[in-house]
Amino acid sequence: MTEAFLLVRKKPFQLEKDLNEEISEMILLAKTVNYTISNTVIQNKRNIDSSTYFGKGKVETIISQMKEMQVKILFVNDELKPSHYKNIQKICGKKIRLIDRTKLILDIFQNHAKTNESKAQIQLALLEYMLPRLAGKWTHLERQLGGTGIRGGPGEKQIEIDRRLVRKDITKLKRDLNKIAIQRNTQRKSRTEFFKISLVGYTNAGKSSLLKVLTGHEAYIKDQLFATLDTTTKKTEIGGDTEVLISDTVGFLRNLPHDLIASFRSTLSDIQESDLILKVIDISSTDIDGHINTIDDTLKFLNCDDKKTLIVFNKIDLIKDIQTFKKINTQYNNPIMVSAVEQLKINRLEEKIYKIVNSNLSSYELICSHDRGYIKKEIYKRATKVVEVADYNSIKFKFRCTKEDFKYLKNLK
Repeated sequence: MTEAFLLVRKKPFQLEKDLNEEISEMILLAKTVNYTISNTVIQNKRNIDSSTYFGKGKVETIISQMKEMQVKILFVNDELKPSHYKNIQKICGKKIRLIDRTKLILDIFQNHAKTNESKAQIQLALLEYMLPRLAGKWTHLERQLGGTGIRGGPGEKQIEIDRRLVRKDITKLKRDLNKIAIQRNTQRKSRTEFFKISLVGYTNAGKSSLLKVLTGHEAYIKDQLFATLDTTTKKTEIGGDTEVLISDTVGFLRNLPHDLIASFRSTLSDIQESDLILKVIDISSTDIDGHINTIDDTLKFLNCDDKKTLIVFNKIDLIKDIQTFKKINTQYNNPIMVSAVEQLKINRLEEKIYKIVNSNLSSYELICSHDRGYIKKEIYKRATKVVEVADYNSIKFKFRCTKEDFKYLKNLK
């Protein structure tokens, strides 16, 4: 792995525990793209420096140490404003690369993107991040161009040309992603008869492993941050007679850039269509409350905070201390606790899902003549526990479904 320095600003009144969580998370993010943090420098500064965020003296001292140790990467545990980025990079010089937290996350997403949709989404987020930071990157090209008719009119600077080209790419990507969103909506319309469940959670909480054990789907599973970027939806049967759709979504992270969330709106819109959201929590985490708060904040940003939710604590196989289970049971009112990898207590989760799915179903009867085959087809499509009783003149159907579905079936007659 390549060595790097990490520069962290401790916020006013920030607890030591929260600061350590931020640092640990940043180290994991760096590790995901094959960097190891060899030195962490904490700046205990109440106010943000207007020029270099941390203060010019602090930055110069760190850069001097890095040059002595021949370390060429400097990570910053915050998103830097374009002016801060420009001024710190100027001190870094040409041999040291500055990467703030947002750029690091974007790099990870870019490395893990596999489908055309996720690649377009991350490219859009990257361009929107880079656009205000183009200034100062083309100082060697800031001479006036003109008269040739090549890339821009007379007197247009290189930096202006590049900004225009980036904006053009952003417009095209938004147009392409809008087309994909329309296709997604079409796909969803064909799934309206199913109860829809979304798995959400902090990155690396084990959502893909849970999808695998619930549906049998061989998901891509790797012990790293943001291993899954694309939503995977699979149909499965719960309780022997109830079909549901379960979707695995991209993992959340504290202070996840809003531009990135906005770029992935099409993917995350599956959450907005859910009937039930399973909040998957890594029970071995040292910051469970922080992870739950991040999930809740992200769901609120997506306008999904009014959805029915169920907390599922995963990775119980990693806990050896009985007191941890007692604490979780007390604090979260005897929640569902499972191990997706070891397939422990999955039955309890399935029973809970089954109970929730069927809680809004009622029993109905419908009688129709034998020549109304299309009604029979719709009944089996929209209802569960269907029983047929036929005589010479007609068929009586007994079944369970939602009030809305029964109204639809009744109107077919």
